[in-house]
Amino acid sequence: MRPLDPRLLRYARRAAVPIGALAALGVITAGLVIVQAVLLATAIADRTAAVLIPLAVVVAARALTAWGSEASAHRASAAATSELRRRLLTHVIRLGPAWRRKHKTAELAELATQGIDALDGYFTAYLPKLILAVVVPLAVLATITAADPLSGAVVAVTLPLVPVFGALIGMATGRHAKERWRALGTLAHHFLDVVTGLPTLKVFGRAAAQREQIATVTDSYRKATMKALRLAFLSGFALELIATMSVALVATEIGLRLAYGHLDLRTALIVLILAPEAYLPLRALGTQFHATADGLAAAEEAFAVLETPAPDPPVITARSAGTAHAEDPGRAVEVAGVTVRHDGRPGPAPDNATLAVTPGKITAVTGPSGCGKSTLLEVIRGVRQPSAGTVTPRPAAADIGWLPQDPTLFTGTVEANIRLGWPDAPDAAVAEAARQAALDDVPLDTPVSEYGRGLSAGQRRRVALARALLLRRPVLLLDEPTAGLDAEREATVLRTLRGYADAGGAVLVVAHRPAAIAAADNVVDLTATRAEIPA
Repeated sequence: MRPLDPRLLRYARRAAVPIGALAALGVITAGLVIVQAVLLATAIADRTAAVLIPLAVVVAARALTAWGSEASAHRASAAATSELRRRLLTHVIRLGPAWRRKHKTAELAELATQGIDALDGYFTAYLPKLILAVVVPLAVLATITAADPLSGAVVAVTLPLVPVFGALIGMATGRHAKERWRALGTLAHHFLDVVTGLPTLKVFGRAAAQREQIATVTDSYRKATMKALRLAFLSGFALELIATMSVALVATEIGLRLAYGHLDLRTALIVLILAPEAYLPLRALGTQFHATADGLAAAEEAFAVLETPAPDPPVITARSAGTAHAEDPGRAVEVAGVTVRHDGRPGPAPDNATLAVTPGKITAVTGPSGCGKSTLLEVIRGVRQPSAGTVTPRPAAADIGWLPQDPTLFTGTVEANIRLGWPDAPDAAVAEAARQAALDDVPLDTPVSEYGRGLSAGQRRRVALARALLLRRPVLLLDEPTAGLDAEREATVLRTLRGYADAGGAVLVVAHRPAAIAAADNVVDLTATRAEIPA
């Protein structure tokens, strides 16, 4: 990442004003440094106390500008990190479930939290030093050159050595920071997997074996961190050595010329006081770069996500929850020749699928795992674009009731999870949706923890089904609604779907179980070369 990446301003526009204030304060600081050096040299050379009051004012002004820079940096940090995090989360949602399935959840969570938080050091420590490193050395060099051209030439030759070596070291640091960030992402993902699956691992006696795996991944992260620290210490030593030798060179030639009477005391003092100030911002910048390397690496990852093209959003129309309606009542949703190609897979899934989701009918989509049944539902919902084929008319998001294959439940109660799409639904409507979903064995006030823990797989599926039934949308897309249910509850759910269809709803079911297939009016096999609707 570049020292001041324009993408930061593009994705975090609210930080532009504080950054502008930082730049202005940097220019003021450069002027105050020069004025302070001149006043101090005058006071010593002329042995006068008349400049002490102006000198005190300048020192106070430098303290004030330092406070202003600190405050502006913190404002820039707060504005940039909050806006960047909001944009990142919004864009991840727009990218859709197909994109999210290809990326590790833990790594995305790490990026959105600790990764973006690491940018705080960039704005509060690195960016103010960067502005000073651009403004102060140039202003000091111009002043030294005007006072003593020979000393100015020495500074002009040695000064670029610090940023050159800093850039070389920075490239290596950036590489190590990315390795460390990837190691942290791997550790977070593996730890989340282990914690999530800990009950299963305990049942099969594999929990102890995971200790060694976590220790291995943690050790990789430790080694990456130690590499970054070793590089930071070595690079800091190198920059300090270059700057110290450069200042010593200037001091030596100043001292010799002053001893032989080729330079007056006031000019020598101005050059001698200003010379360290020329190198100091660059040395501080090199030190702060290592402290912000993690944030810069995380920002690169965030920009990569933000620059990933998102699919066209689904059409959303104004609807009131709890009523069944459609843009054109009685019109089927026609799926014609839909083909979806996947990265890393030899063939498309689905391949040239054709079917109709018809009001008043239950359509079952069948086929072996991997043939594209769930993907077809994503295409109809509008969250995935097909490689070929069309869906006409594409139902609006407000017209679809949706049950995913792996439903997501949130911390709360069963009732709160059913109400998710309609928070102010009448109690009677919630109870009726639960009854229709065969949720008779789970009280509505049953607590639900994260990821639906506390409920069985079948209960989680029925809670999500009740959530979809509550909305009474004209199109109902259900991915294996009877999976994990016993025969009695399966029969209850299938009777509910029949009643839904008889009331004018269009129901599309991904089904493997014979009873669900037998209850359908139309059965579409996606393994056929071209799926057809039975007469």
